[in-house]
Amino acid sequence: MSPLNYHHLRYFHRVAHVGHLTRAAEQLHLSQSALSAQIRQLEDRLGVTLFERQGRRLHLTEAGRITLSHADTIFATGEELLATLAQGQTTNRLIRVGAVATLSRNFQLAFLEPLLKRADAQVQLRSGNLESLLTELFELRLEVVLTNELPLARQTNNLCVDTLDEQPISLIGTPALTAGTMDLATRLSTTPLILPTGDGALRASLEGLFARLEITPRIAAEVDDMAMTRLLVRAGVGLAAIPPVVVRDELISGVLQETAQLTDLSERFYALTVHRRFPHPLLRDLRLREY
Repeated sequence: MSPLNYHHLRYFHRVAHVGHLTRAAEQLHLSQSALSAQIRQLEDRLGVTLFERQGRRLHLTEAGRITLSHADTIFATGEELLATLAQGQTTNRLIRVGAVATLSRNFQLAFLEPLLKRADAQVQLRSGNLESLLTELFELRLEVVLTNELPLARQTNNLCVDTLDEQPISLIGTPALTAGTMDLATRLSTTPLILPTGDGALRASLEGLFARLEITPRIAAEVDDMAMTRLLVRAGVGLAAIPPVVVRDELISGVLQETAQLTDLSERFYALTVHRRFPHPLLRDLRLREY
């Protein structure tokens, strides 16, 4: 039996991810006909059809999806090998970190501080939603993802989840919005609030609190970005239910004040990594139990 031609597999890998033969050919600097011929040779070698055309796009067959899964693993392993060996050849080692947009910048800074102080480390930090960051993590284009939300069960295969911290949630706002003495139910129902969007753990906990207090909150804004939440609460748009660490500097200076701690509500911070045969050596400095 003849061995698999990995050039053909690389071409298939690119077409499968792009989903369009012409665009993939442009990226690979090949003619469309030449790329089609390479794909046909791979199909002949495997004895299966890998794509079916629907309109202008190519869609993977069942055999194509199986092949892509193996190709992803093969090429990710190759990238891991190059990155691992390159670390021993350079004095400035790159570590790529992803962070969800809803994560406190202050927390990120505290977490990364050991690396930022090292002369032999270069930190590359990218922000995004959890799904896109997990894709990069599984493709070994990130070493670690920082998040305040857990991935879905179907996304946890080969994933290491490390709980880094748990912070209490407080009601925080400008002095004008936190002035006066009133019980929690009254403040929550009469003062505009800045709430997290979606159905995340914190929003669900807040909805449960509103139900227990039998109140309808005054929602001024729903935000999925912690930096924007910080700007809005500083601007006096409303009270924010957030960990104090998010606005630590503003609390110290008096720009913002904490009016109440929301009992039994907290936010957890996680570091997500994948099992690797050759883990990134700099991860040992980041409080990850896995390493």
